[in-house]
This record gives sequence, structure tokens and C-alpha cells, in this order.
Amino acid sequence: MIKLAPIVRALGPRARVVHTGQHFDDSMSRTFLDQLRIGDPDHHLEVGGLTRGAQIGHATVAIEHLLLETRPDVVVVQGDTNSGLAGALAANAAEIPIVHLEAGLRSFDRAMPEEHNRVLIDALADRCLAPHETNARLLEAEGIAADRIRVTGSTLRDALVDMLPGDDARAALRDDLGVEADRYVLATVHRAENADSEDKLRTILTQLGDLELPVVLPLHPRTRARAAEFDLGGLLDRLTVVEPLGYREFIGLAADCALMVSDSGGVQEEATIVKRPVVIVRNSTERPEILGTFAHLVPVGPGIGDTARELLTDVAATHAALAALPYPYGDDATARCVAAIAELVGGR
Repeated sequence: MIKLAPIVRALGPRARVVHTGQHFDDSMSRTFLDQLRIGDPDHHLEVGGLTRGAQIGHATVAIEHLLLETRPDVVVVQGDTNSGLAGALAANAAEIPIVHLEAGLRSFDRAMPEEHNRVLIDALADRCLAPHETNARLLEAEGIAADRIRVTGSTLRDALVDMLPGDDARAALRDDLGVEADRYVLATVHRAENADSEDKLRTILTQLGDLELPVVLPLHPRTRARAAEFDLGGLLDRLTVVEPLGYREFIGLAADCALMVSDSGGVQEEATIVKRPVVIVRNSTERPEILGTFAHLVPVGPGIGDTARELLTDVAATHAALAALPYPYGDDATARCVAAIAELVGGR
């Protein structure tokens, strides 16, 4: 939703939004639609709460039926979600051109369902819109023809800059949580390999709780359910746990934190915009171009706390060093993406 929002707004009435319902919790859906000014989706499917295979299968059937009925000029899918793969499969079956926003990202970790999704989408896409030259080279190495690839940059900065609260609003957010600017850690944990593993989730929460600064943890519905199942409430009590945040609130807190700890792909890129370091709690990343600068890859274990404490040694110096670094994912990304879409459909 976040990365497609600038494109939806730029296309205006030409865009038709399909919401699969993969995220069916209001805090993961309705709030984002409203804050990103996408409005009500034109079509809403109900595939949330199913297994991965069932989600992809049900969404593919439903989207194909919709495409055969409405015959759009092009289908745009984003990222590596089950919804994205379903959209690509349905468009391929309906013989409608496919544009993949955020193409060419690779973690080379086949244990990640997202890796399978993104590889399959790129194989199907008529236009692969890569956020970085690194991604374009990876696509070419996989045999994807150069005429199917466009390096557009990432629309995330367009979305984030448009949404970032001002100083007063950010101060109010911090006051509500009882934290001070540059004196708290913002954390997110939601990926299946972390949230669904009792040992990993226990380790992550323990490492966060041992940090010297307060840790703000917007708790994903999946993680909340697993923490209750694994009886980890005592570890959550050591953190400032809040309900999932709207995008505006999340980036407002990200902009003023000391550092972030996350297993999210999007948070890694958001760190490059708000100029804050992020400890990536994963075995691999699809954004290697920011490792060692904005991002620090740490598998689940005591290294989480060790790396965080090292980054917190001199917060002001760390932030100043990152502030001097350019955004690595280009300028005018939304305009470049819209131009690539128009090029594919002959300007329609």
C-alpha cells in the first residue's frame, strides 16, 4: 500500500485499486488506506486468514475473474507478497501486461517465502521496475532481458516525505509514549521465521528488554498471538508495547529514535530516508547495498543486543554520519514508474 500509493495518486482516475484482504486487520489496512489517501479500494477480496497456498490460490482465481471482466490495460503489482504473486499469475493467465514495482530484490535465502514470490513475479513481469542498479544486474544475471528492466528508484521516499509529521506532531507522539528524542529504540517483529518460533521470539524480546534505552514495540497481530501462545508476556512487560501504528505515526517515531531493530524489508529502506541505523534481525537481506551504513544484519542471538549497544555508544555521531549519506534509491521514482507503465501500454 505504501509504495503503490504515490503511483495510484499520480495515475488518478486511470487507476483501479484491488485489495486482496491479505491484511484484514483494520490497523494493518484501513488506517493505511486512509492515511495514504488511497481511498476505498475499487475491488475488495477476502483472502486473509488462510494458509499461504490457499491465499495465493484464492486470490489468483478471484483476480483472474476480475481481470477477465474488466480488461485493464496493465496490472501493477508491488514487492514480494502473496497478493503480488497472485496478481501476477492472474494477469499472466488473462494475457494482460504485468508491471512489477520493486523488482530484482534478492536475499538468496530460499527459506523465505518472499524470495520465491519475488523471483516468480519477476519471471512473469513484462516490466521489472528496479529500485537500484544492483537489482537490475541481478535480473539480467537471471536471464531477464534488458528491455524488460527499468531502473526507476523507489517510490518509498515520495510516500514517506508526503506523510512525515511535523516537529510538533512528532513531539506529541513521543510525549504520549513517555520517550525523548534520540533516547529510545523503535522495534518491529512480524516475519513468520521469527514470530512463529518460540526460541527466536523469546531471544528477540529478551535482547530488546536488556537494552539500556526504552524500546517501543508496535505489536503485529501475528506476534501478539504467538507471544500469548508461548507465554512470553513477562518479556513484553519490559517493553513499551503499543498497538500497530498508522504509517504517519510509525515514521514520526522512526525519525526521532536512536535506532531501529526490525525484521521488516520496508523498515530497512525507511531507515535510509529518516537517517537512522537499523539492526536487521534476519539471516539475510534483499538490500545489501545499505549494509554497513544504514543497516546491520544480525541473526537472532546475543548479537542483537551487542550490535545495538555499539550503535548507541555515540548516538549523535552515528546520526550525523548517516545524515551525510545520500538516499540510495534515486530521485523522481514515481514519475519514472508512471512513465514505464505508460510506455508499456502505449501511452494510454
